[in-house]
Amino acid sequence: MNRTLRAPRLGEGVDELTLGRWLVKEGQAVRENQNLVELESDKVVTELPSPVAGVLVQRLVPEGATVAVGDPLAILEEGSTLTPTTSAGDPPPELPPTTPADTPSVTPALTPTKGTPPGPGNPEKVQPRPLASPLARKVAAQRGVDLNLLRGSALNGRITKQDVLDAAEERDRDLGGETTLGGDETRPHSTTRRRIAERMMESLGSTAQVLTVMEADLGEVLADREVHRGEFEQRGVHLTLTAYFASVVARALRDHPIMNASWTDQGMVYHGAIHLGIAVSLGPEGLLVPVIRNADRLSLFETATAIQDLAQRARERKVGVEELRGGTFTITNHGTSGSLFATPILVKGQGGILGIGALQKRPVVLQVQGQDVIAIRPMAYLSLVFDHRILDGAEADAFLMSVKRALETWTSLRP
Repeated sequence: MNRTLRAPRLGEGVDELTLGRWLVKEGQAVRENQNLVELESDKVVTELPSPVAGVLVQRLVPEGATVAVGDPLAILEEGSTLTPTTSAGDPPPELPPTTPADTPSVTPALTPTKGTPPGPGNPEKVQPRPLASPLARKVAAQRGVDLNLLRGSALNGRITKQDVLDAAEERDRDLGGETTLGGDETRPHSTTRRRIAERMMESLGSTAQVLTVMEADLGEVLADREVHRGEFEQRGVHLTLTAYFASVVARALRDHPIMNASWTDQGMVYHGAIHLGIAVSLGPEGLLVPVIRNADRLSLFETATAIQDLAQRARERKVGVEELRGGTFTITNHGTSGSLFATPILVKGQGGILGIGALQKRPVVLQVQGQDVIAIRPMAYLSLVFDHRILDGAEADAFLMSVKRALETWTSLRP
């Protein structure tokens, strides 16, 4: 039986991707989960595995082509026991491209020994060909970027199209952009910034976003972190405040399932699992939101481990396709950059996103033995943006109050 291999979604809001390199030939037998083709978006480079064992009958898309999510990529013959054969009708082995569009714009320098001309006894030392996707090579040739000068952000240092575009943008900026008489300068948008802008506007245009804010006393959390930080470090895990926030939010979502729901025209979708997105900043390049699966089932140590692993691999562009999609709620700890509170924008398809503000010692009024006293406490603002189509303010505030109380009474709720 033939099956069609289709382009997957490489993260929330990613509608187009580029086919990098085919890893198998037509007529070649493949195992289940064997990688067939490299795919890349502006966020990630990944390899797409075969869903079944069989034979790759036909490749429908050439290397370097842009496809939409859901487009057919190849035809697989499921369950076939054929093995690769070589005949007049088989495609020839694939060789590295040597067309001008695939050649760096600056030829690598040759380095013969001083005073001795190159020859059989003194071969020229040629710089190795940089590891780059076919599309990256094509764009590099078009934009005049030397791939030998770049360090790739993808797996194994592979250079992506976005790396080339960023390098070209930086070069053009250094050379000077379009300047008006008043001193204004116009710099072209990077592909990543355009994509982020499109997704943010799409989210704002398709949801009824409302903000509600509370502040939480993090004294109990800080005390607990001080007790356990050394223990976690010995096990190779950095215990961050984000781990506490994620742990508390996951449990609050379990107690308030409406906050873990999504709106559709057919009806409200109550998700059966809690998959928590954690926003990770990539600096000027934008951000990624990898997802922690079944976050409400994890201990504090497991949560901290997952956050550390996903954040590191996100910055290295090594997260997989499945790790960037399927989130049901998102946390963004914007306080790490000093922000007190913010109005985050919902990830499309989710009902809520929680922003965590910077930890700040502030004077607050407490009641001690029936008397009001002023004390200095470590406080942080919690900014919840929710889709008003899904729930109303009272329900959103009930969820946020659960998060606040769990943080302030962490000792009794320690997982």
